[in-house]
Formats: sequence, structure tokens, C-alpha cells
Amino acid sequence: MKISFHGAARTVTGSKHLIHLDNDKKILLDCGLFQGLGKETLELNSNWGFEPKDVTYVIISHAHIDHIGLLPKLVKDGFKGKIYCTPQTLELGRLLMLDSAHIQEMEETHINKIRERQQRPLIDALYTEDDVEKVLPLIVTVPYNKPYKIDNSIELRYTNTGHILGSAAISLKLKEGDKTTALTFSGDVGRYNDMILSSPKDFPQADHIIMESTYGDKLHSVLHSATDKLLDVIEKTCIERKGKLIIPAFSVGRTQEILYLLNRLDTEHRLPKINYYVDSPLSIEATQIMKNNPECFNEQVRDLLKKDDDVFDFPGLHYTQNVDESIALTASKEACVIISASGMAEAGRVKHHIAGSIDDPYCTIMLVGYCEPHSLGGQLHNGAKEVYIYGERREVKANIESIDSMSAHADYNDLLKWLSCQNTAEVKNIYLVHGEYEVQQAFREKLLHKGFKHVSIPYLHEEADPLGMGKLKPEAAQ
Repeated sequence: MKISFHGAARTVTGSKHLIHLDNDKKILLDCGLFQGLGKETLELNSNWGFEPKDVTYVIISHAHIDHIGLLPKLVKDGFKGKIYCTPQTLELGRLLMLDSAHIQEMEETHINKIRERQQRPLIDALYTEDDVEKVLPLIVTVPYNKPYKIDNSIELRYTNTGHILGSAAISLKLKEGDKTTALTFSGDVGRYNDMILSSPKDFPQADHIIMESTYGDKLHSVLHSATDKLLDVIEKTCIERKGKLIIPAFSVGRTQEILYLLNRLDTEHRLPKINYYVDSPLSIEATQIMKNNPECFNEQVRDLLKKDDDVFDFPGLHYTQNVDESIALTASKEACVIISASGMAEAGRVKHHIAGSIDDPYCTIMLVGYCEPHSLGGQLHNGAKEVYIYGERREVKANIESIDSMSAHADYNDLLKWLSCQNTAEVKNIYLVHGEYEVQQAFREKLLHKGFKHVSIPYLHEEADPLGMGKLKPEAAQ
């Protein structure tokens, strides 16, 4: 058995890890889109580093687009096997992939208009909505905590990681000859004090672990500070300065968390009486899917549902349904809160809202989760005084705020807690993925201190031989 790493290797997006078995079967763990990497993004998403038609199975950890977003291109480029995920991941993944295809087709049109004027070669969208529809018949859903035999040599078990609805760690039993190897891929691990979802669950003892490390060097602040910080920013921006508060938020997970916090402030009679807009059709559908899966909520939210039948609703909340309403909202001078996708502010309606307010010192842009450093959200988070939006240089005059504690990713204490179900003596290798290299180096030291013997940090297209005790060797990209 060998493992090669074709995404989220010393970076945070594009999750793709390929297991090569001795019987020539190949299992792709996740098939994610690279995001927010500037000019490199398109090239990274266009080149696999492996041949899609040679992949036997795909197993998906969760529905975020950096973990599922290249499935339509994989099928378009020749993959014909089965794709496995949880039932909730299928519900959310279909929405997110269709949305991704729509964005790409729009960007293709926009970019090609510019390239045509410049007499440069035109580009093609990575995939279309028709390509997304070709993925869906290949998907097989597998529930949590039930061993599922993919074939005679591969057994899958999903365990809840509490990151988003349907997120799961992938635990595999891989049989090669008379030897069985246990391998677990974490996907993205959530938090043990998540405001909505149940906590991550223990997973079976593993010989080898591929593990995310997004916040491997950070500790999140406590939850109540997120509620108070949100209220403080609303009051200063919308009440005192009469400006707009714009919150870039992922449609799945983060938008629902913000709505939950606003609902909490309303039940405590502390929510300012202004208008709150969710400007994202995808967020509307994702919120309904969340409401349809209350069994995934934590005990506190389930108790609250006995008194409040909709923890994501409150007076003053409005959903914009069409582009005209969104355009009018951007042009409006109303003091209000606008929650819109995408979370890194790289695409979608929120980019227009930011463009309309970034030079207004009365307005605020509040970032509420991880942003890749090269993305627009990442630049704002890191204090950029000037940014480029739609190719135009813009001076940052709006106030920039952040609530890092709202991240759906585990901090290093949560990650270590997730690993605490493992006997360190039996874990032969840990491979750190889905993190910035400096962060991974810091987390590696914490794992070594905890007693894990071999902790590696692969880079893009590198190949690992687990029997070689974690040593890596380059694999030429095709």
C-alpha cells in the first residue's frame, strides 16, 4: 500500500489523497476544489497528478467544496466508479456542486469577455451543471457507525466529526493478501463545544492516520465571547455609525451559526431592532436541510427546540430571493446586517457587497472563519490597506473585524482530544494535511510530545510508503 497527496498538502484547500493498493485498486479520499490561491488556482484545479480513469472508488468526508468540488471534473475526465458519502453530505453536496458550477460558468463568461478584448486564448469552465448531474447516479450513501463492505478487500466505517452536517472521519480496513491495514482519514474535525452540532466521536484504532491540521497551533476563545462580539459590532456599526455590517459566511454551517447566535440574542431581548438579510439562495436551502436533520444537533439545541421550534429565525430576518433584490441591497444606504456567501469573499454575492462598502468608514466587514491568506477575506483579515476587487484596486476604509472563535475547525486541543481514543503505540504513521506548513510544523511537535512516533508533512504529489515508517518520496505529477 502507498498513499499519494494531491491536494491540501501544505495548504488548506483541494483535499485529495490517493491510496494505492497492491491489487491495483486506487481509493481517492475526497475530491476537493483548490480555492483562494490567486493565479495558481486554475492550474491546480486543472491538473490532477493522477489519471482519473484509474481511480476505483471515491470516498468523501463532507460536503464543503474544498473536499467535494472537483467530483464533476473527475467524472468528466474519465472516472466511472462509485462515490461514497453520508446521506447528509449528498443533500448538501448536490447544492454546493451545482452552485460551484454556476459560479464557474459565470466567471468563464466574464473572464472570456476580457480575454477576447485582449486577444488572449479563451478559458473553459472546469465543469457545468450538466456535469454535476452526471455525478449523482454514482453516489452511494453510508450512515454513521455501520461497517460497510465496499468489496472483499475494502471495508468502510464513518464516524461523526461534528464539523458540518454529515461530516465524517473515514476509517478503512484494507486487505492485501493475508494482511489487513487500518487507515483513518479525519476529513475536517469539528469542535467539542460546537454551538449547534454534536461533538466529534471516537473512531476505530488505526495503523495510519491522515489528519487535518488547520488550527494546529491555535486555541479558540470561548463561545460566549462570539455572541458578545457579534452584538458589539452590530451596535457600533449599525446603531452608532448607521452603516452596514457585511458578514462573508459559508452557506453551509457558518450562516446557520450566525443565525443561531442572532436568535439567541433575540431570546435574551438584546438584539437591535434593525433588518438582517441572508443574501444567498444556497444558504436558504442549506438552512432548510439543517432544520430537517435535528438528530445531528447537540443536546443544548435539541432542548431549545422544545421551546423554540425554529432556532434559525427571529424578527427582522429577511431572505433575498433574486439578483435584483441583491443589487438593490448593495445600493441601499440602510443600516443593516448582510450575511452572504462566500466565506472567503472570493466569489458570490458578498463580493459585490464588499465592493460597495469597502471605501465607507461607517461600514464594517466581519470575518467569521478561516480564510486562505491569498483570498480577499484573508487579505482583509491580515490588515491589507489596498485590495483588488474585480480587477480594480480599492482602498480599504471600512472597518475590519473578525471572530476567530466561530471556526468550525477544531483547535489543537480539540484535535488532540479527537486522537485520544488511539493507542499511540499502535499508530505507525500520522500524515498531516489541510494546513499551512508553519502551523503543521507546530502541531507535529505537539503530536510527537504526545507519544506519536512518526509524523510527516507531505507536499503536493508526494508519495508515502507506510511500511517505510512515514518516509516520503516524490511522485511525478502526470
